[in-house]
Amino acid sequence: MKGLSRKLLTLILLFAGLSVHAQYQQENDIPYTASTDRYAKERCKLDVYYPTNVKDAPVVVWFHGGGIEGGNKHIDRELRNSGMVVVAPNYRLLPKAPIDSIFDDAAAAVAWAYKHAEQYNGSHRKIFVAGHSAGGYLLDIIGLQKKWLAKYNVDADSLAALVPFSGQCITHYNIRKQQGLGPLQPTLDQYAPLTHIRPDAPPMVIISGDRELELYGRYEEQAYFYRMLKLVGHKDVSLYEMQGYDHGSMPQPAYHILKQHIQRICSSMTSAVPSPIVKTQQELQYLTHTQVADFRLYNYAVSDSERKELQNGKPKN
Repeated sequence: MKGLSRKLLTLILLFAGLSVHAQYQQENDIPYTASTDRYAKERCKLDVYYPTNVKDAPVVVWFHGGGIEGGNKHIDRELRNSGMVVVAPNYRLLPKAPIDSIFDDAAAAVAWAYKHAEQYNGSHRKIFVAGHSAGGYLLDIIGLQKKWLAKYNVDADSLAALVPFSGQCITHYNIRKQQGLGPLQPTLDQYAPLTHIRPDAPPMVIISGDRELELYGRYEEQAYFYRMLKLVGHKDVSLYEMQGYDHGSMPQPAYHILKQHIQRICSSMTSAVPSPIVKTQQELQYLTHTQVADFRLYNYAVSDSERKELQNGKPKN
């Protein structure tokens, strides 16, 4: 009886921990662009971290931050061992490359993920584009302004979701620097994600650090971005504020929210059973000692009367 109980326990642990103990591999410095530009050949490479014993897994394309002037590709431990494929690209940087070339790099990297998802046990139907700071800014641009991905025969609306971590929503401050403006002089032009909001964009999960600790009023930018998306009729957009976390530290709790929404969206895809999204040990420990109420969620509905007033050119005061 004792031996039987031991065998039963072993089977329970095996099945309960199957996804936790999935095998993973990583391939590094894969070129993703056909550009002959020397700087593009140097920077336009990506790493792929993928499970070897599951199929149809969600794919996260993760863009690093660094003000579009610095930073390098990386795959944080919160994204590892989680039942997902992670694609982490480098891209060209200011001022060595023009901003339009950087947008093109970001689009080319996402298109590469579409083309190669199944090769790495992922699904091209489950492409989640996420990134921190400058990375969040880039994904907002290429996800909202459809021409960037269209160049690579990818419809931006086929993305499973856009998940910017503390991304700039007005024109990026380092682009404004090139225009002779300071970081506290906001502008809206073709380089501002706010300029390109539309109701039919992919699901959006907007995550910010604490409004009192964020960089250059970044929370307020994202709150306005969220509100405008709601007002134009976007049906699936959320805004989170990570209380107590500044611009640099906010990804730690934000990864949990990313995984929650990946699971939610994959669960809504009726043609396939979603891969399990596994929480890391650090994430489990964080959740054990942190109340969910510490995540302040804004998800306001726009009333029919408010939308009608906006359509008639009479916004509420």
